[in-house]
Amino acid sequence: MTVTLNDIHQAAQRIKPYIHRTPVLTNESLNEQVGAQVFLKCENLQKIGAFKFRGACNAVYSLTDEEAARGVCTHSSGNHAQAVALAARMRGIPAYIVIPNNAPSVKKNAVAGYGGLITFCEPTLEARESTLDRIRLDTGANVVHPFNDERVIAGQGTAAVELLEDIPDLDVIITPIGGGGLISGTSIAAMEIKKGIRVIGGEPEMADDAFRSMKAGEIIPSTNPKSIADGLLSSLGSLTFPIIQKNVEQIVTVSETGMIASMKFVWERAKIIIEPSSAVAIGVLWEKKIDLSGLKIGVLLSGGNVDLEKLPWQNH
Repeated sequence: MTVTLNDIHQAAQRIKPYIHRTPVLTNESLNEQVGAQVFLKCENLQKIGAFKFRGACNAVYSLTDEEAARGVCTHSSGNHAQAVALAARMRGIPAYIVIPNNAPSVKKNAVAGYGGLITFCEPTLEARESTLDRIRLDTGANVVHPFNDERVIAGQGTAAVELLEDIPDLDVIITPIGGGGLISGTSIAAMEIKKGIRVIGGEPEMADDAFRSMKAGEIIPSTNPKSIADGLLSSLGSLTFPIIQKNVEQIVTVSETGMIASMKFVWERAKIIIEPSSAVAIGVLWEKKIDLSGLKIGVLLSGGNVDLEKLPWQNH
């Protein structure tokens, strides 16, 4: 099946009692800096501090009672793990989370705090997947993939629905791109709701597999990416890639310095705490590699989970 606007509207109704409807904020200094009218959809203020709660919540609450009783499982180094753990706790079911042993301690602690049952593994995709598979076989838990899951994609699309309800006349929506769940859901919702709207992805130069995949016309996996945007290191999925190919106008890569500068600017001027992965979407405007001047632009600030002991501008 492919995800439709109807699926996204159903997801919105399903998760409405559990999520925050996040605000859309503007900042004159930012508008002047980038030469456009920017509307920031603040998913950094979502529960668990990221948009990921929408998709996880939709997946968890889509389960039948019988399915739910066996719990849910996933592998994630961060926001998705927290999201699944919290959604499962709210539904009163177990969440088995596989986390690479090198994940930031702030994220490990948060998953544990939400009641997630953590299994650590080596920091390779192969280790993550094999460990998850073992847990699934042992427990019968339902896998909730971070992005390659229709329920998750539909849930992520609900942020764009809210954004366009608040600001109906946007010309462009920009989201960060990692595994592609957010931009997939966003593009399906946005293009159905507002004909002709442009959807653009922002991706770190140092983790540009989606940019290369679009050029090649096939998924080019991410090999050992090194970026401060730790939420954007996944490769695209078999569900997300075709949606992105069809709907996304282009993917723009952003330098590490562009991310840091735009993240710092948003903290200082807009007083909005965003993580580097969110700054990638701002970075598309900041670095002006494409001309979006004078347009009305919605930016999905994907999250705000930052290790305050390791702020990127302190280390560069």
